[in-house]
Amino acid sequence: MAKKLHIQHLIAQGEHQQLDFKFEISDAKKIAKTFVAFANTDGGTLLIGVKDNGAIAGVRSEEEKFMAESAAKMYCNPEVEFTSKEWVINKKVVLEIKIPRGEQQPYRAQMPDDSWKTYVRVGDQNILANKILVKALLRKNSPDGTYISYSENEKCLLTYLEKNPSITFTEFRKLAHISPHEAEKILVNFLALDIIAIEISEKETIYKLADKFTQSNEI
Repeated sequence: MAKKLHIQHLIAQGEHQQLDFKFEISDAKKIAKTFVAFANTDGGTLLIGVKDNGAIAGVRSEEEKFMAESAAKMYCNPEVEFTSKEWVINKKVVLEIKIPRGEQQPYRAQMPDDSWKTYVRVGDQNILANKILVKALLRKNSPDGTYISYSENEKCLLTYLEKNPSITFTEFRKLAHISPHEAEKILVNFLALDIIAIEISEKETIYKLADKFTQSNEI
Protein backbone atom coordinates (compact mmCIF):
# COMPACT_ATOMS: atom_id res chain seq x y z
CA MET A 1 0.00 0.00 0.00
CA ALA A 2 2.83 2.39 0.90
CA LYS A 3 4.45 2.05 -2.54
CA LYS A 4 1.12 2.66 -4.26
CA LEU A 5 0.50 5.78 -2.17
CA HIS A 6 4.01 7.06 -2.92
CA ILE A 7 3.51 6.89 -6.68
CA GLN A 8 -0.05 8.21 -6.47
CA HIS A 9 1.15 11.14 -4.39
CA LEU A 10 3.74 12.01 -7.02
CA ILE A 11 1.29 11.64 -9.89
CA ALA A 12 -1.26 13.83 -8.09
CA GLN A 13 1.24 16.69 -8.11
CA GLY A 14 1.28 16.79 -11.90
CA GLU A 15 4.38 17.64 -13.88
CA HIS A 16 6.36 20.56 -12.49
CA GLN A 17 9.91 21.86 -12.15
CA GLN A 18 11.09 18.78 -10.26
CA LEU A 19 8.77 16.13 -11.66
CA ASP A 20 8.30 14.75 -15.17
CA PHE A 21 6.24 11.88 -16.60
CA LYS A 22 7.36 9.76 -19.53
CA PHE A 23 5.21 7.14 -21.20
CA GLU A 24 8.36 5.35 -22.34
CA ILE A 25 12.03 5.78 -23.12
CA SER A 26 12.23 5.16 -26.83
CA ASP A 27 15.44 7.12 -27.44
CA ALA A 28 18.37 7.54 -25.04
CA LYS A 29 19.39 10.86 -26.61
CA LYS A 30 15.93 12.34 -26.09
CA ILE A 31 15.79 11.44 -22.41
CA ALA A 32 19.29 12.88 -21.92
CA LYS A 33 17.83 16.36 -22.40
CA THR A 34 15.59 15.89 -19.36
CA PHE A 35 18.49 14.45 -17.35
CA VAL A 36 20.70 17.50 -17.91
CA ALA A 37 17.81 19.93 -17.38
CA PHE A 38 17.22 18.51 -13.90
CA ALA A 39 20.95 18.37 -13.13
CA ASN A 40 21.42 22.00 -14.20
CA THR A 41 18.50 23.27 -12.13
CA ASP A 42 17.08 21.88 -8.87
CA GLY A 43 17.23 18.16 -9.51
CA GLY A 44 14.07 16.15 -9.97
CA THR A 45 12.20 12.90 -10.42
CA LEU A 46 11.25 11.10 -13.62
CA LEU A 47 8.42 8.59 -13.63
CA ILE A 48 8.75 6.25 -16.58
CA GLY A 49 5.61 4.36 -17.55
CA VAL A 50 3.27 7.23 -16.69
CA LYS A 51 1.35 9.15 -19.34
CA ASP A 52 1.14 12.95 -19.40
CA ASN A 53 -2.37 12.76 -17.93
CA GLY A 54 -1.09 10.72 -14.98
CA ALA A 55 -2.43 7.36 -16.14
CA ILE A 56 -0.12 4.44 -15.31
CA ALA A 57 0.85 2.53 -18.45
CA GLY A 58 3.88 0.69 -17.10
CA VAL A 59 7.29 0.29 -18.69
CA ARG A 60 7.56 -2.11 -21.56
CA SER A 61 10.82 -3.89 -20.83
CA GLU A 62 14.14 -3.92 -18.99
CA GLU A 63 15.58 -2.15 -22.02
CA GLU A 64 14.14 1.17 -20.81
CA LYS A 65 16.28 1.03 -17.68
CA PHE A 66 19.30 0.25 -19.86
CA MET A 67 18.50 3.25 -22.10
CA ALA A 68 18.29 5.51 -19.03
CA GLU A 69 21.75 4.35 -17.99
CA SER A 70 23.04 4.87 -21.53
CA ALA A 71 21.58 8.37 -21.63
CA ALA A 72 23.35 9.37 -18.42
CA LYS A 73 26.69 7.85 -19.35
CA MET A 74 26.94 8.33 -23.12
CA TYR A 75 24.75 11.29 -23.99
CA CYS A 76 25.26 13.58 -20.99
CA ASN A 77 28.48 15.50 -20.45
CA PRO A 78 29.53 15.34 -17.65
CA GLU A 79 27.79 12.08 -16.79
CA VAL A 80 24.59 12.66 -14.82
CA GLU A 81 24.32 10.66 -11.61
CA PHE A 82 20.94 9.15 -10.75
CA THR A 83 19.24 6.48 -8.69
CA SER A 84 16.34 4.33 -9.85
CA LYS A 85 13.70 2.12 -8.32
CA GLU A 86 10.95 -0.03 -9.78
CA TRP A 87 7.45 0.10 -8.33
CA VAL A 88 4.73 -2.42 -9.20
CA ILE A 89 1.33 -0.73 -9.24
CA ASN A 90 -1.68 -2.85 -10.25
CA LYS A 91 0.69 -5.30 -11.95
CA LYS A 92 2.31 -2.49 -13.95
CA VAL A 93 5.92 -1.42 -13.42
CA VAL A 94 6.72 2.26 -12.93
CA LEU A 95 10.39 3.20 -13.07
CA GLU A 96 11.24 6.08 -10.71
CA ILE A 97 14.46 7.91 -11.55
CA LYS A 98 15.83 10.51 -9.13
CA ILE A 99 18.36 13.04 -10.41
CA PRO A 100 20.04 15.36 -7.90
CA ARG A 101 21.14 18.90 -8.64
CA GLY A 102 24.51 18.44 -10.30
CA GLU A 103 27.82 19.54 -8.83
CA GLN A 104 29.57 19.87 -12.19
CA GLN A 105 27.29 22.32 -13.98
CA PRO A 106 26.76 22.99 -16.78
CA TYR A 107 25.66 19.59 -18.03
CA ARG A 108 25.11 19.16 -21.77
CA ALA A 109 23.06 16.67 -23.76
CA GLN A 110 24.02 15.29 -27.15
CA MET A 111 21.51 16.19 -29.84
CA PRO A 112 20.44 14.03 -32.82
CA ASP A 113 22.83 16.06 -34.98
CA ASP A 114 25.65 15.19 -32.51
CA SER A 115 25.94 18.77 -31.20
CA TRP A 116 25.96 19.30 -27.41
CA LYS A 117 23.50 21.69 -25.78
CA THR A 118 22.69 22.83 -22.26
CA TYR A 119 19.14 22.71 -20.95
CA VAL A 120 17.52 23.93 -17.74
CA ARG A 121 14.20 23.03 -16.17
CA VAL A 122 11.59 25.80 -16.19
CA GLY A 123 8.23 24.75 -14.79
CA ASP A 124 7.33 21.53 -16.59
CA GLN A 125 9.53 22.21 -19.61
CA ASN A 126 13.16 21.71 -20.59
CA ILE A 127 14.42 25.01 -22.01
CA LEU A 128 17.62 25.62 -23.95
CA ALA A 129 20.02 27.75 -21.87
CA ASN A 130 21.45 30.86 -23.50
CA LYS A 131 25.21 31.41 -23.70
CA ILE A 132 25.18 33.89 -20.81
CA LEU A 133 23.80 31.29 -18.41
CA VAL A 134 26.18 28.63 -19.71
CA LYS A 135 29.17 30.94 -19.17
CA ALA A 136 27.89 31.87 -15.70
CA LEU A 137 27.63 28.21 -14.68
CA LEU A 138 31.16 27.60 -15.94
CA ARG A 139 32.42 30.65 -14.07
CA LYS A 140 30.64 29.66 -10.86
CA ASN A 141 32.34 26.26 -10.89
CA SER A 142 35.75 27.59 -11.92
CA PRO A 143 38.54 27.34 -9.31
CA ASP A 144 39.74 30.77 -10.43
CA GLY A 145 36.79 32.56 -8.86
CA THR A 146 35.03 35.68 -10.12
CA TYR A 147 36.15 39.26 -9.66
CA ILE A 148 34.13 42.32 -10.58
CA SER A 149 34.69 46.04 -10.55
CA TYR A 150 31.88 48.31 -9.42
CA SER A 151 32.07 50.66 -12.37
CA GLU A 152 29.34 52.92 -13.72
CA ASN A 153 28.06 50.08 -15.92
CA GLU A 154 27.61 47.70 -12.99
CA LYS A 155 26.06 50.49 -10.94
CA CYS A 156 23.70 51.28 -13.82
CA LEU A 157 22.40 47.72 -13.88
CA LEU A 158 21.89 47.40 -10.14
CA THR A 159 20.29 50.82 -9.79
CA TYR A 160 17.84 49.96 -12.55
CA LEU A 161 16.94 46.62 -10.98
CA GLU A 162 16.35 48.27 -7.60
CA LYS A 163 13.54 50.24 -9.22
CA ASN A 164 12.32 47.80 -11.87
CA PRO A 165 11.43 44.09 -11.68
CA SER A 166 13.62 42.92 -14.56
CA ILE A 167 15.67 43.78 -17.61
CA THR A 168 16.56 42.04 -20.87
CA PHE A 169 20.02 41.80 -22.39
CA THR A 170 19.13 44.31 -25.12
CA GLU A 171 17.58 46.73 -22.63
CA PHE A 172 20.68 46.64 -20.45
CA ARG A 173 23.05 47.15 -23.36
CA LYS A 174 21.07 50.17 -24.56
CA LEU A 175 20.60 51.58 -21.05
CA ALA A 176 24.32 51.48 -20.27
CA HIS A 177 25.40 52.36 -23.85
CA ILE A 178 27.88 49.49 -23.94
CA SER A 179 28.86 46.80 -26.42
CA PRO A 180 27.19 43.35 -26.42
CA HIS A 181 30.49 41.87 -25.21
CA GLU A 182 30.68 44.19 -22.18
CA ALA A 183 27.01 43.66 -21.33
CA GLU A 184 27.46 39.90 -21.51
CA LYS A 185 30.54 40.00 -19.27
CA ILE A 186 28.73 41.95 -16.55
CA LEU A 187 25.68 39.69 -16.62
CA VAL A 188 27.84 36.56 -16.51
CA ASN A 189 29.79 37.85 -13.49
CA PHE A 190 26.68 38.91 -11.58
CA LEU A 191 24.97 35.59 -12.28
CA ALA A 192 28.06 33.66 -11.16
CA LEU A 193 28.07 35.60 -7.89
CA ASP A 194 24.30 35.19 -7.40
CA ILE A 195 23.79 38.94 -7.38
CA ILE A 196 21.20 38.61 -10.11
CA ALA A 197 19.00 35.75 -11.25
CA ILE A 198 17.94 34.69 -14.72
CA GLU A 199 14.48 33.66 -15.86
CA ILE A 200 14.24 31.83 -19.18
CA SER A 201 11.05 31.12 -21.09
CA GLU A 202 10.25 30.24 -24.67
CA LYS A 203 9.36 33.89 -25.28
CA GLU A 204 12.20 35.81 -23.62
CA THR A 205 15.05 35.80 -21.13
CA ILE A 206 15.09 38.36 -18.33
CA TYR A 207 17.45 39.25 -15.50
CA LYS A 208 16.44 40.46 -12.05
CA LEU A 209 17.91 40.96 -8.61
CA ALA A 210 18.46 37.72 -6.70
CA ASP A 211 15.83 37.02 -4.06
CA LYS A 212 18.24 37.61 -1.18
CA PHE A 213 18.64 41.22 -2.30
CA THR A 214 14.98 41.93 -3.04
CA GLN A 215 14.03 40.53 0.36
CA SER A 216 16.58 42.59 2.28
CA ASN A 217 16.51 45.63 0.02
CA GLU A 218 20.29 45.70 0.26
CA ILE A 219 23.00 45.46 -2.40
